[in-house]
Amino acid sequence: MESEVVINNAYSSGSESEIYRDIHEPGLIVASCFAVVAFSLSIFLIFQHLRSYTNPAEQKWIVAVLFIVPTYATESIISLWNPKLSLACDILRNCYEAFALYSFGSYLVACLGGETSVIEVLENESRKLLSKPLIEEASENPINKKDRSLWNFFTRPCILGKDLLTIEKFGLVQYMILKTVCAFLALLLELLGVYGDGEFKWYYGYPYLAVVLNFSQMWALYCLVQFYNVTHERLQPIKPLAKFISFKAIVFATWWQGVAIALLRAFGAIPKEGEVQSGLQDFLICIEMAIAAVAHMYVFSTERYHYVPAAINHWSVTTESSRGKLRLKDGDTPAELEKQEIKVEAPGTSVTESVQDIVLEGGHHVVSDVVLTINQAIGPVEKGVTKIQETFHHRSVDSDEEEETELKIEERVEYN
Repeated sequence: MESEVVINNAYSSGSESEIYRDIHEPGLIVASCFAVVAFSLSIFLIFQHLRSYTNPAEQKWIVAVLFIVPTYATESIISLWNPKLSLACDILRNCYEAFALYSFGSYLVACLGGETSVIEVLENESRKLLSKPLIEEASENPINKKDRSLWNFFTRPCILGKDLLTIEKFGLVQYMILKTVCAFLALLLELLGVYGDGEFKWYYGYPYLAVVLNFSQMWALYCLVQFYNVTHERLQPIKPLAKFISFKAIVFATWWQGVAIALLRAFGAIPKEGEVQSGLQDFLICIEMAIAAVAHMYVFSTERYHYVPAAINHWSVTTESSRGKLRLKDGDTPAELEKQEIKVEAPGTSVTESVQDIVLEGGHHVVSDVVLTINQAIGPVEKGVTKIQETFHHRSVDSDEEEETELKIEERVEYN
């Protein structure tokens, strides 16, 4: 009986392997076509931004966000071509996903005029909604202020002021750090043979890392949504909703897509062979990245960076005229109206200089935020350790004083 079960399992696994081999080559060809489309469109759009690099504060983060498409497409097609590289590609993809989410948050801040301008906007909104007695009460009782700030982040984030920006940055950076750490931890567990990609079993590391990353990603996205809800009116010139949906769909959908495929595999809906799970995920990502690349061509267009206000003697000036006829009443001679718009066309910028600015300035900004976030996370721990040390110190001092008092009493008793 046992031999029949073994034979049936071997036969089913063999048939699954044959099915995978039959569909692998056609699937690889189809996925390659979508990956080429995604890669070509994204690189073309990135090159356009580098050539029209007239607003570095915004465009360096746009380029970082746009790179998520060629990164996903390239790594997915490599993983589909050689499943042995699946884990390494997945780690790189996850790390860049976290960085792209951080870059999108930084892009929104840059569109609002930078952190200083955002703080002023948030503080003004907070002053309008908060009355003076509440502010005075909060300043007298900082503990209540913290409690109220945490609660208001979920209910009324607009009254937090500059604390909202701090929470938003902390939420994005913590995800970037945890995503990177968990990616390399997954590699270590895989080398030790205890990772179990897609296996929801207690003795594997995959379910625990999935839970941690799930909460971390949900918190980061929630912080970004709360920040967007407060500032979306001031972001209307850049049409933020389309950008937000197009980017969030990539980050959110790909993650839950992988979890859904793992659950289908656990319930037996798809073959339990590991190559089938990773191959299906990579195939779908290639298709999705082609769609995302087309959407980015419209959502992150370079049109608003072609014309900028600048001195006329340094830039090319173009004049657009439009004429129309207006007739007030029947029989009147039509009046001719003319409207002129003067646009200052920016010349092409050096791609090398644009890349240097993205790497140097963007890298410095990332390192500063990571250091700030780590200090914010370590701060409460240091305060707790300090309080514990002070408590032990006071107890030791009190015990020493009690011992000295007892000794003095004993000496007096002996003397008497």
